[in-house]
Amino acid sequence: MTDKDLVSQQEARDAVEAAHLAFLELARFDQNKIDGICEAMANAALAEAARLGQVAFDETGFGVADDKREKNRFAAEDVWNYFKGLKTVGVVRDNGDVVEIAAPRGVVAGIIPSTNPTSTAIFKIIIAVKSRNSIVLSPHPSAANCIAETARVMVAAGIEAGLPRDAVQCLVSSTIEGTETLMKHKLTAVILATGGIGLVRAAYSSGKPAFGVGPGNVPVYVESSADLEKAASDILTGTCFDNGTICASEQSVVVDSSVEKALRAEFEARGGHFLSPSEADQIAKVLLTPQRTLNSKIVGKPAVHIAELAGVSVPAGTRCLIADCGGVGRDFPWSIEKLSPTLAFFVVEGVEAASARCEEILRFGGMGHTAGMHTRDRAAAIRYGSRMPAARIVINSPTTHGAIGFSTALPPSMTLGCGSWGGNVTSDNVSPHHLMDIKRVAFETRSVVSDKAAERSSFRTDQPGTPVPARKIERSEIASIVDEFLSRKLAEAPPEPVGGRMEAESSKQAVIHEVASKTAEGGSRKSPVDFVSEDDVKIAVSKGEKIYVNKKTIITPAARDLGGQHEVFAEV
Repeated sequence: MTDKDLVSQQEARDAVEAAHLAFLELARFDQNKIDGICEAMANAALAEAARLGQVAFDETGFGVADDKREKNRFAAEDVWNYFKGLKTVGVVRDNGDVVEIAAPRGVVAGIIPSTNPTSTAIFKIIIAVKSRNSIVLSPHPSAANCIAETARVMVAAGIEAGLPRDAVQCLVSSTIEGTETLMKHKLTAVILATGGIGLVRAAYSSGKPAFGVGPGNVPVYVESSADLEKAASDILTGTCFDNGTICASEQSVVVDSSVEKALRAEFEARGGHFLSPSEADQIAKVLLTPQRTLNSKIVGKPAVHIAELAGVSVPAGTRCLIADCGGVGRDFPWSIEKLSPTLAFFVVEGVEAASARCEEILRFGGMGHTAGMHTRDRAAAIRYGSRMPAARIVINSPTTHGAIGFSTALPPSMTLGCGSWGGNVTSDNVSPHHLMDIKRVAFETRSVVSDKAAERSSFRTDQPGTPVPARKIERSEIASIVDEFLSRKLAEAPPEPVGGRMEAESSKQAVIHEVASKTAEGGSRKSPVDFVSEDDVKIAVSKGEKIYVNKKTIITPAARDLGGQHEVFAEV
């Protein structure tokens, strides 16, 4: 291991520990303060969208600077406007029977790719802080500077609005070892992993909850009833946007034979260039490395540049290279995810054959991600969607823009889950919802006592043989009785542990008031408490106080670990 690796590992450890302390403060903020901070950071990123797009292009060489500006705008404006009204503090839903209470998760490990560096950083910072989490960004080495600058812009605005100073951090020494340390740190609560398949697998094997995304390799089916002019325009818009660096961009076109010639003409009229078989074979050699993997030298590059690399001459104004493809798999380089303005072209007979071909393309390299279709037949679109092993089926729109929620009603996101098809934990467009735990307070809606027993229990006897209707006991009275009973039982003897936890959450809550009262102003600060939970330790850490304990004090394992780390406990 090199010195740089060791430095990056230590930096990751320091960053997580500082972010955790900031999280303890951030978690106590009310909704107005959280929203004010996010608004300030989103506005700062929006104001710098063009500059950050240019910085990202200059550093990585991927895509188009102005398209990166638009992705930054989308992440800062559209994402924030969509989620700004979302409740993420306290009670977020109450239907009478179940009360839902939002709880933040802690430190988020945000892995940022080189293809969409600044927009992904903006997105992850906003959704993390909106859900009251702190975040540590681990940038791809080839995009470290632009990601760090994005974080700097947003943090400066956030701090001015009240953001704890260490709540948003970006690692400077970016290495694989440092990223692994970040993901596996005991104080890291959840991972947002965007990047190559190896990185996503590492995130899922870290032992932490992780939201990873897989490759796209998006097929789009042009059905015979489609508006061909719009279909060709949309497909080229999608695959050419930022030179194809969004993983939801179209990679293959599957078209019904009855409209094949007309669709070819529409593509050619809009800058799509169909290659001869020999030209397609020549360019195929630069699409892949000798190891049959995607050649990074063509990722995010213009169509003309890719043709020049292969020694192929194309007309001026060519926006996209299109090649007829005879099959799917390792022997057909054009069938892979190419992340560039290049399209494979397949001709089929009817919906069933098209669905089979699109499913084959997804299974080769894009399971669970996205598929597209252009059609005027709504029923056919639904049938097609039911066949696709994909989380997003975009109809009559560029898949690039439709999948991220720009041109559809899907939640706007720069992190797209691929579900169990792609080995991901969710098939959703990832959002602040995924960075919260929801506690549910559930009241009884159906009695578990038999009707006869319930009838007997509804009467009391003042004198022998005289049934008198019992007074109705209010729910608040029952809660008071239960709290008093549990407090008395905990004082008499410690409850039996189950797997290192208290037997019931209600027992834990019954003594929290006692802990707080003994450490509050005016109480006996040096009196030992009976029970300590992780929440008690967090409160003590945030206030810089000690918790006094003795041999009889019951301390949960999580509280003991956190308290030991911050030296909170004092024995008396």
